[in-house]
Amino acid sequence: MSNIIRRQKLFIRTATQEDVPGMTALNRKVYGEFSFTEKMIASHIKKFPEGQIIAIYEGRIVGHAATFIIDEKTALRPHTWKQITGKGFATHHDPEGDFLYGMEVCVDPDMRRLRIGQRLYNMRKKLCVQLGLKGIVFGGRMPGYARYARKGMTPEDYLAQVQDKKIRDMVIGFQLRNEFEPVGILRNYLVGDKESADYAVHMVWRNALYVENTPKQQRRHRPGVVRVASVQFEVRKVKSFEDFMNQIEYFVDIASDYRADFVVFPELYTQALLSAEDNRLTPQESTLRLTSYTDDYVKAMNQMAISYNINIIGGTHPTLEGEDLKNISYIFLRGGEVHKQAKLHATPNEEYWWNMKGGDELNMIQTDCGPIGVLICYDSEFPELARHLADQGAMILFVPFCTDERQGYLRVRYCSQARAVENQLYVVTSGVVGNLPDVENMDIHYASSHIFTPCDFPFARDGIAAEAESNAETIIFADLNMDDLLIARKSGTVRNFKDRRFDLYEVNWLK
Repeated sequence: MSNIIRRQKLFIRTATQEDVPGMTALNRKVYGEFSFTEKMIASHIKKFPEGQIIAIYEGRIVGHAATFIIDEKTALRPHTWKQITGKGFATHHDPEGDFLYGMEVCVDPDMRRLRIGQRLYNMRKKLCVQLGLKGIVFGGRMPGYARYARKGMTPEDYLAQVQDKKIRDMVIGFQLRNEFEPVGILRNYLVGDKESADYAVHMVWRNALYVENTPKQQRRHRPGVVRVASVQFEVRKVKSFEDFMNQIEYFVDIASDYRADFVVFPELYTQALLSAEDNRLTPQESTLRLTSYTDDYVKAMNQMAISYNINIIGGTHPTLEGEDLKNISYIFLRGGEVHKQAKLHATPNEEYWWNMKGGDELNMIQTDCGPIGVLICYDSEFPELARHLADQGAMILFVPFCTDERQGYLRVRYCSQARAVENQLYVVTSGVVGNLPDVENMDIHYASSHIFTPCDFPFARDGIAAEAESNAETIIFADLNMDDLLIARKSGTVRNFKDRRFDLYEVNWLK
């Protein structure tokens, strides 16, 4: 072994989810209000990890290139940054596409002399060749143009003079030296880029080693078929916490025996624990009493997920966060991770009787079967939330719900199925049935649990993969093909997720 005098200081590698905070900090430093958010960067890594490249200098992220794959027709026609990137979430990533699309390259301004940008461009070209793609496309800034625009010069004339070396533009010049060819001007490409007057140069680098009709390289891990189970759980009187957990374990055992990857329980099913109380409690006293079970509940469910080798969406359980009472779904992954998702919209009834507060965060959860999201009951009736999760990469939405009569149930059912159609993903609902006469505000329930699919040829007729009988305790199963979702989004009869008009509307997440 050689005697190393000094360790390598600067190197380039693909990004992981652990790099997201550092990448976000760098983007914020370079681009300010136009930077990527943590959710955007996490979605890039989930969708196309090979295309997210970072530069590390002495243990710190100092450069970042964000890339996805897209079809040739879309890549080469006029577009805006918001349209083609899905407002920064890389929603148009197409594993079967022809070109790499460069969303962004950013370099720490304190590290400009280390040729980090050059290294990132070289890695992009190397990736393009490895994947057998036709080339790389992006909209390149022209930061010197605004000054000349005020004098009446068109962007086309400005570009021509830069190419003739009559005007110096550092960004365009760098791209030309890297063998990128201008193929046009993109108008309103990045609104707010004052230095470029909102224009960009449509740049293309063509892979000289590309050969037509050669097999494309594998570009992502395909999760294939995922088996899901939904428990339509009957709340009944229990004697103790252990008695309640035995009921839960019964269904987890069944789902595991049927080799399900996920099992979901209903909203507020832990309210059954209140039936073990000696004294009848007021609604507020009831939910506060439930919070005392939180630690034991999380510990037991975590162990159950590991022991039975199954991912459990643990319905919801009222939990105190500071002084606020929130309705929280705990997600127990079979590898031992525990996530939580608060209900964002408390119903008027929950606010009045239990003083329940809504949460503020909605994040995709990465699992061994692909990315998922959780929307709790009333949250399913707000289409912006499902769209936000889909933009982050979620392929399956789990909707635990608790409704007292048929009208409330139908609101959840119809909205959940609409979310499956709008976002071309799967939606699994799980409702609570039965009654708890001695527990305030849990008197009656109405439910029929479902596993919904998009409505198109590869999927179940009527968009329903499985359906539970109304108001009966049971468990339903379905096998969900993840590749069918990707095919539907790319070439289905309709392409709701892809065909959004980002030039007309968008979903802005404010926190």
